[in-house]
Amino acid sequence: MAQQNKNANAQEPDLNQLRKVRREKLTNLQAEGANPFEIMKYDQTHHSQEIKDNYDELEGKSVSIAGRLMSKRVMGKASFCNVQDLTGNIQSYVARDSIGEEEYKAFKKMDIGDIVGLKGEVFTTKMGEISIHASEVTLLSKSLQILPEKFHGLTNTDLRYRQRYVDLIMNPEAKDVFVKRSQIISSIRRYLDGQGFMEVETPMLVANAGGAAARPFETHFNALGEELKLRISLELYLKRLIVGGLEKVYEIGRVFRNEGLDTRHNPEFTLMELYQAYTDYNGMMDLTENLYRHVAQDVLGTTKIVYKGIEMDLGKPFERITMVDAVKKYAGVDWNEVETLDQARALAKEHHVEFEDRHKKGDILSLFFEEFAEEHLLQPTFVMDHPIEISPLTKKKPENPEYVERFEFFMNGWEMANAYSELNDPIDQRERFKAQEELLAAGDDEANTTDEDFLNALEIGMPPTGGIGYGIDRMCMLLTGAEAIRDVLLFPTMKSLDK
Repeated sequence: MAQQNKNANAQEPDLNQLRKVRREKLTNLQAEGANPFEIMKYDQTHHSQEIKDNYDELEGKSVSIAGRLMSKRVMGKASFCNVQDLTGNIQSYVARDSIGEEEYKAFKKMDIGDIVGLKGEVFTTKMGEISIHASEVTLLSKSLQILPEKFHGLTNTDLRYRQRYVDLIMNPEAKDVFVKRSQIISSIRRYLDGQGFMEVETPMLVANAGGAAARPFETHFNALGEELKLRISLELYLKRLIVGGLEKVYEIGRVFRNEGLDTRHNPEFTLMELYQAYTDYNGMMDLTENLYRHVAQDVLGTTKIVYKGIEMDLGKPFERITMVDAVKKYAGVDWNEVETLDQARALAKEHHVEFEDRHKKGDILSLFFEEFAEEHLLQPTFVMDHPIEISPLTKKKPENPEYVERFEFFMNGWEMANAYSELNDPIDQRERFKAQEELLAAGDDEANTTDEDFLNALEIGMPPTGGIGYGIDRMCMLLTGAEAIRDVLLFPTMKSLDK
């Protein structure tokens, strides 16, 4: 370790000197009236991959590209360089006799990382590489920092997240993930729009952060002198729109939960919720199967996903299992035989499942499911019929009111979506809110609070409705092969370096 620190310290003055040289180059350019930061625009006619894909058509023709100078080999009167743009990179042959003596001198002074515009004819080198024979090279922006060493790229994970802009330059696979993420979200929108859904926007700053079991971030609104919260869910406002007669609505947006950080959790993340009148949680299962298949086929060209060696087939019908049956299958405990809270607690102690005094029979069932079943749900699976205690916004099953018409969708052992047959009985909903308030008073800071305006909306009348929330970031992880949620968030939450 001491030797590493010594080497790092030995390199530091060299980096500082290199930065100093770059600033001196900029000063000289400005003194010569060639300040690159005064250039307003550049006529970019093609991207690198476009040239490669259409070589037969473009051979011998003039093109203009723009991007970052990633390598340069100066060989006297001629040089080769590599320019990286949005779609990839392309080689260019730069000769003094082609661009002019003064221009060639200026080119030789350019640094790796500089933004350049390059114009020339498309050709193929003797080595068979599609390239551009430059007739003009223009410095468009001066890079004053030093990029990481090209052969190793940016390997420091923490630095990759903090300086995503460098990560995108040095690691092509990082850029590919975010291009694919954009395609995934666009594909979702196309599918839902084609099904007659309407995209809407609802408030992020709310007086009552309901719709999920999570601790909210809190803030103060100076203009009104009121305490507000950042939303933890999209649910309660979207249901108001169902009341208003918008029969199919969805929203894709950020929600905020004041919780920890790990490979699958970030305090701000992208959630999609949708609500459809006149259907139930069975309709949401059908929609989810069709949506996932569509997006995978559209973006990946296949319905088979391989994540860390596990193949998941979205083309097959998704498994459907109740939470009670899942616990029986994986924990060997038949919850249908558990009649009292005391029995549930005794089973929890026997199976070393930790619980709190406030937990009721249904809560303990959920704890059993989390402990014994979740990790086994690798293939697409709907886990249905949750206990009422953990589902305050969901319709009871008429034949068994201890359970509700709710499912969670699992893949790779992860919860990917959560859906209900939505509770539309305002009297029942008020009682559920009351029970949540009691939990809040007992110390459960993730419990819901009563939302009087939402109850008023239910009293106006909400039709039978199915609703679902999808974790978009986890979906992107599975479809891109990303190992952590931070790998699919352009700017994940990071601890301040000042702390």
